[in-house]
Amino acid sequence: MKGGWVYMVTNKRNGTLYTGVTSDIARRAWEHRDGLYPGFTKRYGLKRLVYMERHEEISDAIARETRIKKWPRAWKIRLIHAANPDWDDLYETLNQ
Repeated sequence: MKGGWVYMVTNKRNGTLYTGVTSDIARRAWEHRDGLYPGFTKRYGLKRLVYMERHEEISDAIARETRIKKWPRAWKIRLIHAANPDWDDLYETLNQ
């Protein structure tokens, strides 16, 4: 399946946010949970997948991620609240 995902991970409700893009959301979310790679998300313990959106083309997902990364924090929080008001960890829904 081609395409891509834009996603956000955090450490807790209203916590530190990281916006990323991937072609395999289940694998990438697992990598964040296991802290497999050193860097920002591992340093801040960003393991909770709270937002994801699918795009048919990876190029569209990359463009969307670039736009979202430039947004004020309040806009990102509004986006999460609209899709996931309880900030549930969406990782649990990926393999259902």
